[in-house]
Amino acid sequence: MTDEPEIAPEAPETAPAVTDTPPDRLAANPRSPFYDGDLLERGVGIVFDGVERTNVDEYCVSEGWVKVAAGKSKDRFGMPLTIKLKGKVEPYFRS
Repeated sequence: MTDEPEIAPEAPETAPAVTDTPPDRLAANPRSPFYDGDLLERGVGIVFDGVERTNVDEYCVSEGWVKVAAGKSKDRFGMPLTIKLKGKVEPYFRS
């Protein structure tokens, strides 16, 4: 017998936990730091002031706002112009 300590086998890495609550802030624009493609593929719905909205580009629950496209207007880079609407934001997963 040797006096060397036994080395416990490493625990296998587990996949990140899937939560049923969407993040506080999420954006549909890939240029945004709040973009998450995996969550968007899962399907996130937004209820804004009691009405389900399907045209939300970005939302923030803690600050209480959503950004939606302002008609067909585009900026000089070809991205849609957005306006910020303030109110109660309730995100949910569709699946």
